[in-house]
Amino acid sequence: MDEKSYNFLIIEDNLGDFILIEEYLTENILNPRLTRAETFLSAKKILEDKANHFDIIFLDLSLPDLSGEQLIVGVLELAVGTPVVALTGFSDLDFSIKSLGLGVSDYLLKDELTPIILYKSIIYAIQRSKFVDQIQKSEKRYSDLFQLSPLPMWVYDLETFHFLNINQAAIAHYGFSESEFLSMRIHDIRPEEDIKLMEEAVADTRKGIELKPKTVFRHKKKNGEVIFVEATTNPLVFNGRSSVLVLVNDITERLRYVNTIEKQNETFREIAWIQSHVIRAPLARLLALVNLLETEIPETTEECASLIGHINDSSLELDQIIRDISQRLENIVSIQKNEA
Repeated sequence: MDEKSYNFLIIEDNLGDFILIEEYLTENILNPRLTRAETFLSAKKILEDKANHFDIIFLDLSLPDLSGEQLIVGVLELAVGTPVVALTGFSDLDFSIKSLGLGVSDYLLKDELTPIILYKSIIYAIQRSKFVDQIQKSEKRYSDLFQLSPLPMWVYDLETFHFLNINQAAIAHYGFSESEFLSMRIHDIRPEEDIKLMEEAVADTRKGIELKPKTVFRHKKKNGEVIFVEATTNPLVFNGRSSVLVLVNDITERLRYVNTIEKQNETFREIAWIQSHVIRAPLARLLALVNLLETEIPETTEECASLIGHINDSSLELDQIIRDISQRLENIVSIQKNEA
């Protein structure tokens, strides 16, 4: 005996059928709580009351005010995720299939109904509803992560190359509208000369060869601007199609910064070379002349000796200044290279 608490809404105009369903339920469920509605309008009133919560809705497909497909659609719109089990006295295979397609959890014939069949249908419908709810929540989490990502993301078909899904960041960054993206192939955002490289990468993906993380490609925006991006890809099945999820990071500005730093470094190296070679060459000659004066003209006046000494000291001081500047330039080049 199932001791769980169940709330059932039974939409049934026939009192005898309602009593029979009640008896069948009590054979396997200890204390089922039943609410009955005899017409669609009365059921509508019950379902619109937010205070009511039901685990299962049993629906007779022939009510005084509504029947068939219209009745199913109307109840499903009101049920809002509550499993609906259709009950009928007529065997119609085509309509039973159509009913399941509309969203009912099960389709039971009253003449073939037994306590165990009814109980199994309840358990199946509740478990199926939980499973569907989990799938929907998982899909919503994926959709939220996809759409709320600050980086451009899209899904493309591995066979046709067509875009299948695109997030808002990609729409904003590339300039194409969603409808434009979904009518395009991934070829359309590549420079012509890069398409062969792109097709080779896709061919590797088809073979199961993973793309190296943060592989750099060139992409083309709607306005014709060519950008450099790091691409990360993951294969997945999207709407039954073999597809690839792509996340890209525009590194164009970073590369421009690195190129600027490299040019600055080259300039600094040229300055350091000029200081260490061009400027220091005449300075070295000046120091040699001072040394020559000190050695070749030993007998000089005190005033002359003092003057030679000042020239020598100034030359040595200038030499040290040039060395310091060269060292600092080398340090700047080294720091900028590490930052880049």
